[in-house]
Amino acid sequence: QEIGIEPDLEFPSASLVKVPLVAVTLERIRRGELDGATPIHIQPNRVTTPGPTGLSRFRHSARVAIDDLLYLAMAISDGTAADVLFELTPPTDVTRMLRDWGLHGITARHLVGELLDTPAERFAPAEVHLAHSLAIKAPTVGRGHPVPQLDITRASSGSARAFVDFLQALWKPSTIDESVCARVRELMDGNLLRQRLSPDFSSDATTWSSKTGTLLNLRHEVGVVEHEDGQTFAIAALTESWVPAAVQPEADVLMARVARTLRDHLRAR
Repeated sequence: QEIGIEPDLEFPSASLVKVPLVAVTLERIRRGELDGATPIHIQPNRVTTPGPTGLSRFRHSARVAIDDLLYLAMAISDGTAADVLFELTPPTDVTRMLRDWGLHGITARHLVGELLDTPAERFAPAEVHLAHSLAIKAPTVGRGHPVPQLDITRASSGSARAFVDFLQALWKPSTIDESVCARVRELMDGNLLRQRLSPDFSSDATTWSSKTGTLLNLRHEVGVVEHEDGQTFAIAALTESWVPAAVQPEADVLMARVARTLRDHLRAR
């Protein structure tokens, strides 16, 4: 069963791209092409703009194993960890593996670090609304955009349906090896960024495993809610705000409310 609102509309995926990146990296580890215990030397980025987490804000060099980079990329959406993984498996290779798995509609096109080079980083904090105004007003009819990270032909992208198909392949028997699926599920369950859909899907009787994505006026989350009674629902909420403001907790609340309403409709059938 399925219910959706414009499920085939394509969006820039922002940090959602980290889920296929992690899955493909795990597949390469399974094949013996990579060793998860291999330590990688990380140079400090010393990022000071709001948003980035983890290694992105380290002030000193560090050595981190590939397995631990996977955790950081998923648990706290660490962009530096993700880009180190992309150095091992470039975006084109991630996309190629998705196609080999029979998954279409999700495309990786660039490093995560490029998400930190938008108009928002060029304005003072008090003027960040101007960057959001540009993001809102500038898209073309074909969903192109002068900001490359918001242009679906240049940015990593996907639709709600494509991400639900991917989640289904991770939770149900599919062409993806079960050991890879199990680890991705575990990492998504350990996601620590739970301000968006989680309040409406987490409880003692459910398990909510997810990944968020945020960029300018885009707010996304994809995940799976598993109920004690055995019912399981894959949910993808890909949204763009028309309000020129960086902080919009009410947008997160609305996303969760709509997603839960749609889930409740299916569950009642």
